[in-house]
Amino acid sequence: MEAKAILRYCRISPRKVQIVLDLIRNQPLDKAVAILKYTGKSACEPLLKLVNSAAANAENNFNMDKNNLYVAECFVTPGPTLKRIRPRAQGRAFRVLKRTSHITVVLKEYES
Repeated sequence: MEAKAILRYCRISPRKVQIVLDLIRNQPLDKAVAILKYTGKSACEPLLKLVNSAAANAENNFNMDKNNLYVAECFVTPGPTLKRIRPRAQGRAFRVLKRTSHITVVLKEYES
């Protein structure tokens, strides 16, 4: 049994999210939440909401015990990139890529 939560089109680079996901992978739920609360990365705020959402899904939809949950899978894939223009000297224009992410978190219960 597994509970899943997905965040799509998050306006943060997948590279920045991947660093934080590596910290919480295979951690118990309470430790993962603590890591996300006290890590000073910009990706932690949306990830904390996502992990809490997955925990609520596990508890309410699948009747899983919140104390036995751990982060079984977590991964990020790139979403669509917004292309913007930055004016530069002598009438030139440089492209700015505003990247988006699709983030997935899967929680499972420890085997008894």
